[in-house]
Parts: sequence; C-alpha cells; structure tokens
Amino acid sequence: GLCWENELQLPDHLELSEFFRKTYEPTGAFNGKQFEGGRSWAGARPELRAIGYDVHGVAAHMGVLRRYIKVGDVDLLVAELGLYGVRPDLEGLGIAHSISVMYPVLQQLGVPFAFGTVRQALRNHVGRFCRKGLANILTGVRVRSTLPDVYPDLPSTTRVDDDVLLMVLPIGRSMSEWPAGTLIDRNGP
Repeated sequence: GLCWENELQLPDHLELSEFFRKTYEPTGAFNGKQFEGGRSWAGARPELRAIGYDVHGVAAHMGVLRRYIKVGDVDLLVAELGLYGVRPDLEGLGIAHSISVMYPVLQQLGVPFAFGTVRQALRNHVGRFCRKGLANILTGVRVRSTLPDVYPDLPSTTRVDDDVLLMVLPIGRSMSEWPAGTLIDRNGP
C-alpha cells in the first residue's frame, strides 16, 4: 500500500524497524543499528512510503521525500528515493517492480526528477532496471549530506559519499535537462 508518513502508527514503525534492521544489518552492523528502538527511518523521514505486504508481513519498502538538492550550482526539486528494501527471501523481485509501481506516484508529485543513491554492490541489479530506459546511472558524482545526529567524537556534522551510484529518473523533464555537476548537496540527512 501507499501511505503518507503521518498515517503510520506505532505498530507500523515497529514492524518496519524490524524489517529494516534485518534487511540492512547484513551490509554492516551500523546499518542495522540505526533502526533499533522502533526507528523506521535512517536520516530524513520519508514523505510517503510504498510498503508491500504478504502473509509474512512487510515484503518490500521504498520511501520518497520531495526536497531541493543542489547539483553543482543549480537548485533542483527532486523526489529522493530511499529506504529501499526487499525481504531476503524475495530478493530478485524488487527494485524494478518497486520503481515501476512508484512511477505514477512520482508523476503526481509534480517533480522534474527522482533520484536515489545505491551502493556499488547493486550496480548490476540497478543496471538491469536502467537498461529498460526508465532511469539512468550517473557515476563520478559525490553526494554531501548532513549526518542524522550530532556525534561529539566526529570532527564534522556532514559526510561525503564518493563511492555511490546515482540513479536518476526523468519524471517531468528529459534527462538532457539534468544539471551538470560532480557534487550533489542534500543540505540535510
């Protein structure tokens, strides 16, 4: 189902938290730890969520947040896709179907582009989806973000990811209108 963030109740957050912890923990202990205590978001909370359920509970999830990013020197409204996950027993059925289902919703949001960052390990998985023409992979682009919390033992409140793939979906504009730039500033978590 599709729901707005403020429609989720405590049991929903608890179920999603467990889903994300189990989904993200295999990629690193910290990745799963951020979902402890019923937290069902990683940085900024999504504006809306697409949640797939089956008889075993949460099967898949994708979050969407409209925000302005800066690409090079250009401020750009996007729908950022994140918090993507598919339950391990369903892997291989996921991102292409999830984004295809979300595409009409992204059009209704009136954004020129949707974008998301993915780990390099997902290059082949995302690449298969991009070959269908709905999205493009951009490489060599760094993404600067605010950390979701302040950590007194870290020297900065921001981080720069330079080892991620950027996936861009043209929604209301063509890909040729995506601004040139090698740094995207999220100006938030």
